Amino acid sequence: MTEVLFYHLERRPLEAVLPTLLEKCLERDWKVVVQGGSEERLQSVDAHLWTYRDDSFLPHGSTGDGDAELQPIYLTTGPDNPNGAAVRFLIDGAEPPDLIDYQRAIFIFDGRDETAVGQARNHWKTARAAGHTVTYWQQNEAGRWEQKA
Repeated sequence: MTEVLFYHLERRPLEAVLPTLLEKCLERDWKVVVQGGSEERLQSVDAHLWTYRDDSFLPHGSTGDGDAELQPIYLTTGPDNPNGAAVRFLIDGAEPPDLIDYQRAIFIFDGRDETAVGQARNHWKTARAAGHTVTYWQQNEAGRWEQKA
């Protein structure tokens, strides 16, 4: 079964959290798909991954870039997985495809947005009902992740 993780953002925004999590995936030689809730948001993530640090960037691409199967990180708004990713990130209310083909699925949601919290609860219930291993992570006062469930 797929390991499904829920990251509840409270202290730091997606732009601060996502690159670090993506770096950890690439360190493990995992290909990744990042599925966003809108094309506009993905364009913002795309630009951020090239510039989030002065000394580094995260290699990635999307539909318009070609050679999708070669991309270590692929950005999409749909259920596609053209790079054969083992890990799927779901941000900004993206509706997940069937998660059975992934090693990990990671939902990142804004804890200050009641709609996002409600969606995360529904995805939690669906993932548990499907038999996936589900964990919930929340930021502490220092901004570090603590497993809460």
